[in-house]
Amino acid sequence: MSLLKTVDTSPAFPPRESRALPERLIAGNPAFKTWAQDVAKSDLVHTGVWETTPGETRSIKGDTFEFCHILSGVIEITPGAGETVVHRPGDSFVMKPGFTGVWKTIETVRKIYVTVG
Repeated sequence: MSLLKTVDTSPAFPPRESRALPERLIAGNPAFKTWAQDVAKSDLVHTGVWETTPGETRSIKGDTFEFCHILSGVIEITPGAGETVVHRPGDSFVMKPGFTGVWKTIETVRKIYVTVG
């Protein structure tokens, strides 16, 4: 097993498809696709590519730390008690454990993610 993992930003294998949980959906009907690519540290660390169509959902991290790097699309993230931040291709950000806010996808977005927790 290699200790170096390349994240494939256009995976050839089919994604896991899902929708927003009803209690988290604010607007639209976003469709999610997840291409999970690596799991490490006894299932604590997950890496892959995630995509969503336009819509608005509540983002609740709980005990999870998430690093995101935007590959394509445009999103707005509004922390529970903060100002809206726009992220575009090339932008990276972290949502720390306990983060709550609103994730609004303006244009279909694809990101690389790394979650810990």
